[in-house]
Amino acid sequence: MFPVAGLGTRFLPATKSVPKEIMTLVDRPLVQYAIDEARAAGIKEFIFVTSRGKGALEDYFDHAPVLEQELRKKGKDDLLEILKDTNMESGAIAYIRQHRALGLGHAVWCARRLIANEPFAVILPDDVIAAETPCLKQMVEAYEEIGGNMVAAMEVAPEKTSSYGVLDIKEDMGSVVSVKGMVEKPKAVDAPSNLAVIGRYILGPSVLRNLQQLKSGAGGEIQLTDAIAQDIGSDVPVSGYRFKGERFDCGSKAGFLQATVSFALSRPELRDDLMSYITKVAQVDKAAE
Repeated sequence: MFPVAGLGTRFLPATKSVPKEIMTLVDRPLVQYAIDEARAAGIKEFIFVTSRGKGALEDYFDHAPVLEQELRKKGKDDLLEILKDTNMESGAIAYIRQHRALGLGHAVWCARRLIANEPFAVILPDDVIAAETPCLKQMVEAYEEIGGNMVAAMEVAPEKTSSYGVLDIKEDMGSVVSVKGMVEKPKAVDAPSNLAVIGRYILGPSVLRNLQQLKSGAGGEIQLTDAIAQDIGSDVPVSGYRFKGERFDCGSKAGFLQATVSFALSRPELRDDLMSYITKVAQVDKAAE
């Protein structure tokens, strides 16, 4: 599941007409990175929780016969191959609308009838993770042994805990931690740890039942972490997973720019020219000092 109903106000005016999720890192939209990660984890069915004005997002995953025909006519097989990853077959993708902005928990709850009684993954496209083994695939491999509910986690600076859901750790086993509590956006002095929840989740159907009962929490929104925390102490284990990789917060302008530079530098055809420019700018700035 991909909750993509947000308005993207931090990227105005671009997001006045362009969904934030199809803004590009180099030449691929944010949502394409998320889809590729899900596919790498073996997922074959996808749900998007959207809102009004996200039509371009739906169009992105549709086939483009005229474009494909033109590329085929011109013998541009390399570009045709790239387009294959953007196409979704009929029945593989579904769209649900979140009519009111009531938080991530509410967005997940909106898709309850499509999920039914199955475990499901949630990916937040704003969190782009560069990793040798895609983050969700790492989690699936750990989940197969543990089960329950699992959230991706990473250490953050103590002063940043107020921006995240934070784990209260029962037992630290390295990559996996057993969780005894979860606190949404605590102040640094109140945070039980600095291990923060990042936008990857593998959840069981019990979370949907919990969401049915929840009232608004931190920020006046229905928090997904609150619904997960309700399973703590039950027969459904809750764990955090320290993934291997670098996470970029593409919901912020600075994070988006950092991700763009990082992904561009990883491309052999772009690296030399970009690095040359970065070096030139750095030298000019140093001289100005």
